[in-house]
Amino acid sequence: MEETPEQPENSSDDGFREKFLAFLKPPALDRRGWALLAGLTLAIWLSTGVYKVQPDEQGVVLRFGAWVATKPPGLHFHAPWPIESAMFPKVTQIRQMVLGLPPNGGTPSARDKEMLTGDENILEADADLLWQIKDAGQYLFNVASPETALRVAAESALREVVSRTPIQGVLSDKRRQVADETAELLQGVLDREGAGIRVVQIQLTRVDPPGAVIDAFNDVQRARADQERSRNEAQAYANDILPRARGDAVRIVQEADAYKAQTVNLAQGEAGQYSAIYRAFADAPTVTSWRLYLQAMDALLAKSSRVIVDSTGRGALPLAPYLPLGEIKLPAQASQSPTAAQAPAGSTGSGK
Repeated sequence: MEETPEQPENSSDDGFREKFLAFLKPPALDRRGWALLAGLTLAIWLSTGVYKVQPDEQGVVLRFGAWVATKPPGLHFHAPWPIESAMFPKVTQIRQMVLGLPPNGGTPSARDKEMLTGDENILEADADLLWQIKDAGQYLFNVASPETALRVAAESALREVVSRTPIQGVLSDKRRQVADETAELLQGVLDREGAGIRVVQIQLTRVDPPGAVIDAFNDVQRARADQERSRNEAQAYANDILPRARGDAVRIVQEADAYKAQTVNLAQGEAGQYSAIYRAFADAPTVTSWRLYLQAMDALLAKSSRVIVDSTGRGALPLAPYLPLGEIKLPAQASQSPTAAQAPAGSTGSGK
């Protein structure tokens, strides 16, 4: 029985290896081929320096790992790798940070939130900080840990502003002012340190007294509110009564001045009239006496309502007014009897 010769076990492996080595063997190139290959390799190497910065990014150029330039959006070129490289951080994205919480997101302690106000009270405050990258190169290379530095600077700025403000203002009408002053102070610190961060907004989310004294604080606040209400009511009453009192005082003074002026003018007029009559009487006593008599009789007869007619015609005038002297009561005769007051009337009637 003939034995079949044994085939080598690695014959198939050797054939595959020879084919693979033949594939990897560079082709035989002439001088021109090698130049073309070198040019293609150089072009590919140079193309690694072309990069594009998106509209929401900034291009940070690194030369051997060191920051050398910051490029705006667009198409740019830097030295090929590994000489230079580029990073593209997002600069339009608005990030949020909650102040009052630990950086690792743990549970904060009460002392981490406590702040001393301008009137030496203690309160707890939480705030939301909105920020974005202003200069990507400064943000990446000027500060070792940008977010941690931002948190520390923001909490320090908030404590400084609160320390200048009374607690009542922080709790009520000055919350917006405190937030704006904190943002302005924080932005100044970041700019001085070259952090490359822009503060968009700071908003106080919670401002309360410490939990251990919040009930007593609320009682004090209610008492202050009652005090303020009473003060406002008293001020409103004063604003109502004082102008009216001042107006009445001015009116009384004006009426007194008017009465004074009227009385003085009347007195001066009567004195002037008396002086004029006296001068006229001194110059012509008879004429003045007769004129005064006629004026007096004219004034008396003008009030008479009866006229006596002499039908005989013997009088100088056919008509004569009747003067009812008995009906005129002079002040000196007011206390006399009716019979005495009527006596002149009877004597006048008998002479008719």
